[in-house]
Amino acid sequence: MSDYPVRAAITRRFSLGVPRDVTVVGPEGRRRVLALRSDAGDDPVTHLWSFDPRTGEGVRLLDARALGADEAELPAAERARRERVREQAGGVTAYTIDRAGTTVACALAGQLVLTDVESGASRVVPLDVPVFDPRIAPDGRRVALHHDDGVSVLDLDADEPTLRRLVEEPGVVWGRAEFIAAEEMGRLRGMWWSPCSTRLAVTRVDESEVRRVHLADLASPEREPTVLAYPFAGTPNALVSLALIDVVTGERRMLDLAAAAGDADTEYLARVAWDTEPLLVGVQPRDQRALHVLALEGDALRSVRRIVGDPWVELVPGAPAWLDGLLTVEDVAAPDATLRRALCRDGAPLTPPGVEVRALLAVHRDAAGTSGTVVLSVSHDDPTSIEVMTVRVGPVGDASDGVARITVISEPVPGVHHAVLAIGGDGEPDIIVRRTSDLAHDGPRITMALGDSVHPLPSVAEAPGLDVDVRMLELGPARSRAALLLPSGHRDGDGPYAVVLDPYGGPHAQRVLSARSAYHGSQWLADRGFAVLVVDGRGTPGRGPAFEHAVRGDLATPALEDQLVALDAAAALEPSLDLTRVGIRGWSYGGTLAALAALRRPDRFRCAIVGAPVTDWHLYDTHYTERYLGQPGSDPDAYRRSAVVLPDGSLVAPDDVAVDADAAELLVVHGLVDDNVLAANSLRLTEALHAAGHPFTFLPLTDATHMASDPQVAARLLEVQATFLTRCLSDR
Repeated sequence: MSDYPVRAAITRRFSLGVPRDVTVVGPEGRRRVLALRSDAGDDPVTHLWSFDPRTGEGVRLLDARALGADEAELPAAERARRERVREQAGGVTAYTIDRAGTTVACALAGQLVLTDVESGASRVVPLDVPVFDPRIAPDGRRVALHHDDGVSVLDLDADEPTLRRLVEEPGVVWGRAEFIAAEEMGRLRGMWWSPCSTRLAVTRVDESEVRRVHLADLASPEREPTVLAYPFAGTPNALVSLALIDVVTGERRMLDLAAAAGDADTEYLARVAWDTEPLLVGVQPRDQRALHVLALEGDALRSVRRIVGDPWVELVPGAPAWLDGLLTVEDVAAPDATLRRALCRDGAPLTPPGVEVRALLAVHRDAAGTSGTVVLSVSHDDPTSIEVMTVRVGPVGDASDGVARITVISEPVPGVHHAVLAIGGDGEPDIIVRRTSDLAHDGPRITMALGDSVHPLPSVAEAPGLDVDVRMLELGPARSRAALLLPSGHRDGDGPYAVVLDPYGGPHAQRVLSARSAYHGSQWLADRGFAVLVVDGRGTPGRGPAFEHAVRGDLATPALEDQLVALDAAAALEPSLDLTRVGIRGWSYGGTLAALAALRRPDRFRCAIVGAPVTDWHLYDTHYTERYLGQPGSDPDAYRRSAVVLPDGSLVAPDDVAVDADAAELLVVHGLVDDNVLAANSLRLTEALHAAGHPFTFLPLTDATHMASDPQVAARLLEVQATFLTRCLSDR
């Protein structure tokens, strides 16, 4: 086995050792920067670090190994959370901190750990329960945590910390995000502290009507299968409601979502925010054509704003929020009816045309709470670059219509940027932690800027040792963003090269970015003698709502068309591409696209690597699938158009132009205990391939989920893919 696959697997694609989950804490003049980081690029155990922005010096606040980070003792809820966020490290993988920035609470292998930021002292709180998602109160006096399907609170003021049970109910889960919220809505939490630290908003999840699936590791038949509540498209969702609990008295009151929003709008509890008053709740109807925002006034919720969208309303990270009015991110129409995604206050746009808002990262409120600084993740003309912008917002009714100043605070280079900042008493950032990934560097560069003093936030990640030379392109009439990688040292006249398309290519994910680290795997594959083309077609984010909406009703045809148009356009620019030898590989939706390419267009593709695909959208979940295809009972044709395996169990047929072409060979790969895209998808595909006499190889991964997280398996999988492509795309 060559060196790169092994190192890529051990280093979790060279992400270990990179500081992440950055927080700026402490009062002005005494700021500290907290971050999670492992001790080396091949070390999967993450610790909590504290850095001084004045000197750049760092100390390990919480040593996960010293406190007993035994991954074998992880609660099932924590394993599920890590799967939802694709977490590949261990040790401390999440933490919360009080408002003053003095105490950190985290879970470590099911234990509650508290850390004093000033002294660096950490202690394990002895509890006889498996701790999940501990949340420290803003005042630092209590910690709420989930265990055994209910919620408890730990009072830290007592001489001996006392755990009190707040709520539990047989057959119901309290205080933990249900599968659909965590996987598809970006809501990973099930409880939120009030700003005054006396109440908790807690979800109640009743999954009694949700279909059950059984995930069995067939290589270990002695193990009991895992039973999971999985809401297939068109089937019942969990019933999710929200309660307010007084943490002193234990009094519990259910909030009447339907009374404020109407029964039709409360299928999904999509958003909850309570970092300031009022409590904000965002609910959605089943068809996702609205986001209804509610606010708590006294003892009841009231409707604040109902955002309506066609064909759906996008759930944008960080929104809604509150700053002297409701902050939302909405699709706003220009005079020519072109849509853009804008930051709005009470429905009025605050960001100008030409800015596509991707996420609301933070709201920094001034003391009075009527003005402040909003931090946004945005793109401008180039969707492959993601910048960080601050919007200085004044009180409602001021002369500037709310917007005082807009500033781009990320580095002025194309790339993928992120930033965390703290605001000083003058309303200006007094410290900015910038993270920059660009085409010139293998990994992110992270700096702490305090006035004129700039220090690196040190990374100990390993370098991939590849000569990445990526050519950024705009291809075809749609100007599809693409990246072309040729073998290292390529010169004019070299080739011709067999071509491997390497897309995700579908909704909600972007592969083509101005970041060198996005192409390590593609370059390694190119160095095996291929031209590798990565294309973002219709449905992918960053180019405005209309581009995303183009896949509504058909998750197959537009995406496949865009790959083929881009392929031909790339070959017109680069003569070394051999269009008689083309393969495609992909994972998840990319695996679906790879299967569609091989089966519908065997005249263009010799082979496909089909990783963890959805082959029948009836087998995927409600919130994702119905957003694009509607419900199967009302629009069965959309499901048929998008399928790899048809409802009668047969394969999707070749397009008319390809009916006489030789069959393309498939390599189908799937983790047998995948709880996101169920292995049933690949099993039904291979059954249909076998029945049709279609050439294929099936590689089941035992004890593997949607991530091939075992380093040895992940490394071998890369080699298997390269070998398969070499065999299929060799000169005949």
